[in-house]
Amino acid sequence: MPDFSKLSPIHHPAFASLILAAIALATPSAAANDDAIPWAFSKIERPAIPETARPKPVCNPIDAFILAKLQKVGLSQAERADKLLLLQRAFHDVVGLAPTAAERERFLSDASPDAYEKLIDRLLASHHYGERWAQHWLDVVRYSESEGFKVDRYRPNAWRYRDYVIRAFNSDLPYDRFVRQQIAGDELEPANPEAHIATGFLRLHPEESNGADYRQIRQDILDDVTDAVGMTFMGVTVGCARCHDHKADPISQKDYFALQAFFAGMLPRDDLPLLADEGRVEWNKRQQTWETATKTIRDRIEAMVAPHAKAMADEVTVALDPETQAALKTPHAKQSPVQRQLACYGSKQVRQRMTKAFRRLNAEEWKEYEQLKAKLAAFDHLKPEPLPTAMATTDVGDHAPDVHRLAGGNLARKREAVAPAFPEVFGDAKADVGPDSSHPGTTGRRAALARWLTRPDHPLVARVVVNRIWQHYFGEGIVASPNDFGAMGSKATHPELLDWLASELLRNDWSLKSIHRLILTSATYRQSSRPDRNPSSHLAQRNDPENHLLWHARVRRVDGETLRDLALQVSGNLEDRPFGPSASPALPKAVYQQSRYAWNADEKPEDRNRRSIYLFHRRNLIFPLFQAFDAPNRLAPCGARQLTITAPQSLTMLNDEFFVDQARRTAGRLLLQTRNSHRLAELAYLRVLGRGPSPRDWSAAERFLEQQARSIAQHDKPTLDTLPDPLPANLDSASAAAVVDLVHALMNSAEFLYVE
Repeated sequence: MPDFSKLSPIHHPAFASLILAAIALATPSAAANDDAIPWAFSKIERPAIPETARPKPVCNPIDAFILAKLQKVGLSQAERADKLLLLQRAFHDVVGLAPTAAERERFLSDASPDAYEKLIDRLLASHHYGERWAQHWLDVVRYSESEGFKVDRYRPNAWRYRDYVIRAFNSDLPYDRFVRQQIAGDELEPANPEAHIATGFLRLHPEESNGADYRQIRQDILDDVTDAVGMTFMGVTVGCARCHDHKADPISQKDYFALQAFFAGMLPRDDLPLLADEGRVEWNKRQQTWETATKTIRDRIEAMVAPHAKAMADEVTVALDPETQAALKTPHAKQSPVQRQLACYGSKQVRQRMTKAFRRLNAEEWKEYEQLKAKLAAFDHLKPEPLPTAMATTDVGDHAPDVHRLAGGNLARKREAVAPAFPEVFGDAKADVGPDSSHPGTTGRRAALARWLTRPDHPLVARVVVNRIWQHYFGEGIVASPNDFGAMGSKATHPELLDWLASELLRNDWSLKSIHRLILTSATYRQSSRPDRNPSSHLAQRNDPENHLLWHARVRRVDGETLRDLALQVSGNLEDRPFGPSASPALPKAVYQQSRYAWNADEKPEDRNRRSIYLFHRRNLIFPLFQAFDAPNRLAPCGARQLTITAPQSLTMLNDEFFVDQARRTAGRLLLQTRNSHRLAELAYLRVLGRGPSPRDWSAAERFLEQQARSIAQHDKPTLDTLPDPLPANLDSASAAAVVDLVHALMNSAEFLYVE
């Protein structure tokens, strides 16, 4: 055998294998190989519903497809889960909450054959449905209320997009229209404020608004939007074709920049007024009254600050790239399309610095400035509330800047110009673009892309969205890589079923709720999660241990947002107020004191205790509870969260001030009802776990209360932080603290943390 140790590194076999791999990558990409076209890129054909040997468990066609695969390998489905478990599962999956006692009683006492179907209809009609499913969507579109990068500036109106998504889901807005509004709502529905808000999707990218090279920042934004549209709506990693032809999928580099060309004319807009005409007239009148009354004061302040503001603006501008400098110095009417974009992006930093010009006033000026500000504040009663506006997108005008193919994705290596076009693999690359007559002043490019994406014969859009829905009900999509339907993604376990569901979506006019209802009422969804409840479990565990064929329901861990909502619901402190500006929850003390990105908590408990979907989201500081339970930072689209089981999760549940406080408040409510340990145990189980205790649970809980109270009395002196809230009078403090610990223990149980 040769002595490889004497060879130079370049002759070593390991190094040689790297060379061979590099040569393989340099060969023509899959974009040029017709045989490599993935299944999902082909036209959707509605498959026939398969015949099964045992039609009895078939509730709808979904079950026929699942059973057909199971029966091919000699397997069957598990028996149906019990009624209470189904109730809890459906509530968690559809609305992200636990059933109330009244809802539990209503369903369990309903003996009609369609009791479950009626439950599903009620859940899909609940406004909580939109809140739950918007949470999943916001992961995919990388929603955040801050820009990211080092400064991580706040985006004050981003929450309007979140509310738009919730309303769209609750109203069952047809998915094709939902897509079109987000891509080109301003062009296709110019008179609809909701459609303008929907274009906030195109503003969710990270942005380095305090950078120096806005040519590169503009390109980074275009790249991010192109990548996000590809993954979100088509389930294609088009970003892999930014630097070279895609190595696995039939997407060329030219395709990538042709797709990017649809967004080349984008211009961010933050001044979209949302008041109706009557409201705007009244607002303008009040604003005019205030301006007239304060003109002299404001003019004096302006005269004092203006020289410093101009100096600071000049200091910022001179540090920017030459093209942005030129754009900022060019009058708006004479700016080219790309200059308007660069001026728009660069002026944010200039304006931000100018707001601090008052800091350069000398001591005498500062004294006068403070006096003038006090005089100005005396007129606040005349001033209207700030005009409500949205974070939206428009175009620079009728013509977009040119887009070039970039060698290696490098802005400094421009090659040929590229016109807007659809990827050639879909067979109709030419795009009919031009200014839209319904909304003059835009390029019409995004409208053309939106129409193409939502054509009934588009092979990907319907498949991708029904796969996303399936994923959240079964823990894994039919395609387990929801953002990648290409050759490098996961192979579909049931491609015929996915095609049938996609065609069903189209048949039902793109109604997402129709797909939810189908899945929820299937026997497949209603299976028990216990493998031993399947008569073929012995064979199934050997042949399909990962349960890809769905021979039983999967046990799924609750996400951090839902855990927080459930804890607030258990304690009775969940604030059920929809929509509006985001709430700021209290941060752990250590995080608040040490992080430069920490926020101040809302003063009112009813604001802090809103549902997690309404909490402020910051890219550089994910709420610690959510981070511990795998919430993404939303710097990039997240189709499926990474599921981990870690020690910090247990430590969070045990020690986090929030969970301790909710346990205290829950215990306080229980003790107001009874002080009998037997009854306390029952109430604790009903309130936290949604079921009564078994005889074994009852015995363990009563024994725990007795022993824990004794231990606390002997070794610990209860403090206000460990006692129930409210604390009933004349109650032994050790016994009261033991009730808190019982509730807290139940919150840490697997039954609270997992959905069966």
